[in-house]
Amino acid sequence: MQTGIVGLPQVGKTTLFRILTRAHLEEKGGRGAMHIGVARVPEPRIDQLAALYKPRKVTYATVDYVDVGGIVRDRARDSAVLAPLREVDALAHVLRVFDDPAVPHPAGSVDPLRDAQSLDLELMLSDLEQIERRLERIEKDLKKKKDPATEHEHALLARCRASIEGEHPLREFEFTAEERKILTGFMFLSLRPMLYVLNLGDDEVDKLETAVERHGLQKLRGRPQSAVVPVCGRIEAELAELDDAAAAELLAAYGLKEPGLHRLIRATYDLLGLISFFTAGDPEVRAWTIRRGTPAVKAAGAIHTDIERNFIRAEVVRCEDLLAAGSWPVAREKGQVRLEGKDYLVQEGDVILFRHSG
Repeated sequence: MQTGIVGLPQVGKTTLFRILTRAHLEEKGGRGAMHIGVARVPEPRIDQLAALYKPRKVTYATVDYVDVGGIVRDRARDSAVLAPLREVDALAHVLRVFDDPAVPHPAGSVDPLRDAQSLDLELMLSDLEQIERRLERIEKDLKKKKDPATEHEHALLARCRASIEGEHPLREFEFTAEERKILTGFMFLSLRPMLYVLNLGDDEVDKLETAVERHGLQKLRGRPQSAVVPVCGRIEAELAELDDAAAAELLAAYGLKEPGLHRLIRATYDLLGLISFFTAGDPEVRAWTIRRGTPAVKAAGAIHTDIERNFIRAEVVRCEDLLAAGSWPVAREKGQVRLEGKDYLVQEGDVILFRHSG
């Protein structure tokens, strides 16, 4: 799963990307240059399971981020600029809320709502161009021969066009599974879930919870397939340079429980509809990433296709129950370990032991 980080120049976007992904960075040059990096999903339960099992290896879940560079308004629909974004599963739009005379805003003033609407509009216009080209071809085909599937696609794209012409991104509309299958091939940008990242000034670090209201950004909150996360980019950069003890001390000084980037990573994870389940033992404690609603047999396939193919059953216990019990046998004695079949829908926080033949 990949999340594309977008935004205007001078918003702190690439700084946040580098903090998120640390040293895990791959350079890709040329026009429309981008960076690809991996961020570890913060997970205290993994640390607790590792303390219990003392495994040889600990593996966290991860989120991939793609940084495509600053998007300039009149070039936003340039195919070279947008091409990398068509491959991602979600977008994170970094909005500049901080004011710094030493770093002029490219639009001349700080207005995060304007910037959010401006970029959304560019994405919608890019989609509209695709829709109109496809509708033109479909209409020519329908004049030659009537076809129910083609007529269905025409009606669907006409709905999409009406949505965009009303300045509503496609992510705000509900589509059936069949309709989404049709739309997948178009890679529409405004259909991608959107995470709005508010990059605040240092003086707002103790007021993160009220940032949306104080800056009049309520329109960004509560939209379908969208989320808002406030962070203080400069302070996050400072925290990233410290060891755990010093970072904890600085967080306490600011009255914070955790770095804002932890919330950002988790919000990305949630926005993509992902959950974690765990496997735990002496060799390894590991978090596995699957989509919400995945049956046990498919979750087994995330580990290895042989386990999926030869699936017999899954032994499942809630992570908190296992930690409280102190061991798998004790949790079983307490009746907290369940036997589940192929169709069991794996839940966030399940610890699973897959039984399989071969």
